Amino acid sequence: MREVVTLTINHTRVEVPAGTTVLVALLANGIMAVRRSVSGEPRGPLCGIGVCFECRVTINDRPHCQSCQVLCEDGMDVRTE
Repeated sequence: MREVVTLTINHTRVEVPAGTTVLVALLANGIMAVRRSVSGEPRGPLCGIGVCFECRVTINDRPHCQSCQVLCEDGMDVRTE
């Protein structure tokens, strides 16, 4: 049996397989836009490898975390803008 971790995304508890990045957890739960541009346009991940910084979210009250570079952990709190 594959190990799972439980985290909260925008106040909703979700379970994902251990080793899943936060970006993949977001996408698997239908969240395609994680922030807004200065003009209000929805912005989402572009490269998925840490170069573009378009996937920034707040993790455990720490803003501007690159969701494609962080593995999900039990009890993690993820918030998009």
